[in-house]
Amino acid sequence: MALSRSHRRDEVNFWPGFVDALSTMLIGIVFLLSVFVLGQFFLSQELTGKDTALDRLNRQISELTDLLALERSSNRQAQENLQLLQSSLTREQSERGRIQDLLAAQPGNQAAQLGEAQKALEAEKQLSARAQATVELVNQQIQAMRRQLAALEEALGASEAKDKEAQARISELGSRLNVALAQRVQELARYRSDFFGRLRQVLGTRPDIRVVGDRFVFQSEVFFDAGQAVLKPEGRGELDKLGAIIADLGREMPPDLPWILRVDGHTDNRPIRSPQFPSNWHLSAARAIAVVEYLVTKGISADRIAATGFGEFQPLDVANTDDAWRRNRRIEFKITER
Repeated sequence: MALSRSHRRDEVNFWPGFVDALSTMLIGIVFLLSVFVLGQFFLSQELTGKDTALDRLNRQISELTDLLALERSSNRQAQENLQLLQSSLTREQSERGRIQDLLAAQPGNQAAQLGEAQKALEAEKQLSARAQATVELVNQQIQAMRRQLAALEEALGASEAKDKEAQARISELGSRLNVALAQRVQELARYRSDFFGRLRQVLGTRPDIRVVGDRFVFQSEVFFDAGQAVLKPEGRGELDKLGAIIADLGREMPPDLPWILRVDGHTDNRPIRSPQFPSNWHLSAARAIAVVEYLVTKGISADRIAATGFGEFQPLDVANTDDAWRRNRRIEFKITER
């Protein structure tokens, strides 16, 4: 029993080595198969490319074959045409020789004269045909020009008639417009006169308020202190009277009458250079704006009043005296067209 066990221990186990050898063989076979598959793939790709190139070459050969067949056909036709021309030339030469023989058999002068006469007659016929064609073409052109001239004359007549009608309408509209403008001007002048009359009644005769042309003129001292653009209390009272009259007059005027109250600010020619007013333009404009803003608070519509600053550039008196400077410092009110 012990001997049997010892004998079994002495036996060699070959199975693991066989398995390793078999695995190695399988791995090798798989690698060879992979290489074979890849080779087959690349070979098939190469063969496909070759087939494509071969097909392209076959198509080109077919196209060249067709072109060669066409060229051969054209060559045959050209040769046939050449043979026909040669045969025609041969016939013409033979006919020419026959005619020359006939002419040689006849008297020379008569044959030459006959040929020249025939040539001259043929030339005359050709000239006559060309002249007739030219005359016919000229006649057609003349008829076309006459039709165009008639159409132009008709269009010109219609245009002149329309122009006369338009001129008559323009003249009529101009007359109507002038009449309407004259009526508007007269209407505005009537309201301006009414405005002046009411202001005279309210303000009375004061030396610091006067009428200059179509404007009411207030000395600046009525509304402002020297070099200032802030309304004084007594100046506001005068503007209250003026605003009431303008508001009443505005309600009486037709809505479509394009009137506007222009407030003009003026200064004397002595320069002002304060931080608030760098120039007389700034001072005159600020005073006109102050008057306009106050009158708007008294019921005058903002679209019926405007402020303008003239600075020292529109003087009433060009002298450099205290009286002239006082007269030139003023606020003017004018009812005018918008």
